[in-house]
Amino acid sequence: MDRVVVFDIETVPDLVAGRALMGEAAERMDDAALREALGARYMREGQVAATAFLKVPLHAVACLALLVADRDSAEDPWRVRRLASRHIGDTPEAEILALFERTLAGRPAPVLAGFNTSGFDLPVLRYRAMACGVAMPALHGANGRNYGYRYGTDHIDLADRLSGFRASPMPSLTEAAALIGLTAKAGMHGAQVEPAMAAGRGAEVATYCETDVCATWMVLLRFWQAMGALPPEAARGSFRAFAAFLEEHRAEPDFAEHAEVAARLGE
Repeated sequence: MDRVVVFDIETVPDLVAGRALMGEAAERMDDAALREALGARYMREGQVAATAFLKVPLHAVACLALLVADRDSAEDPWRVRRLASRHIGDTPEAEILALFERTLAGRPAPVLAGFNTSGFDLPVLRYRAMACGVAMPALHGANGRNYGYRYGTDHIDLADRLSGFRASPMPSLTEAAALIGLTAKAGMHGAQVEPAMAAGRGAEVATYCETDVCATWMVLLRFWQAMGALPPEAARGSFRAFAAFLEEHRAEPDFAEHAEVAARLGE
């Protein structure tokens, strides 16, 4: 049996680490002033300090979504077994990390897949394991998979692969999804996660994160089909199975287009 885990994270600034980093300069700052000071430290041209994107070590996990699928053999379609998410509005960050580690430690050890996960998601998880004191041996290869090796087969970063490991400009998930007729990122955008979490809208962020995982899964299936790693009938069966999964488990409007496009690709 083959098993794959597709994942995505959303983040917020780690103001505890930021305060330690800024030292004495942060002693008289409230959180809003600290966030702006950190942004000013890392902001690029055209960014606003209060919302500027910070370096990876200063991100904390706000939400993690994952999709787990398996197949019996290389000739069989993939079947999605689980689509789930957790956010810090209802689950402590350390527990989110531990739950993800438990998924990676399951057997058979899964292939890991995502979009820009080499450049962002995996480094964030490694830093957060350190910050939270959570043991994540499977993430670091104890399950026999080398997720840190970007050129291998244990971890598939689609943004990396599609761009020839960034030999050409890296696509966005929206651009990659458009190739299969799917409108990704139609609702919330990444820049809206921080204020949404501050406003207690963690459930919305979780739904947004899950829709990105669904889009990534569909792009991954098409990528495997283009590589010849997924036979045509198995590819169609995988899309049909995913459409049926969404219709049964995610009837919300946010997932309607994913189900519709999956059904079409399964014809």
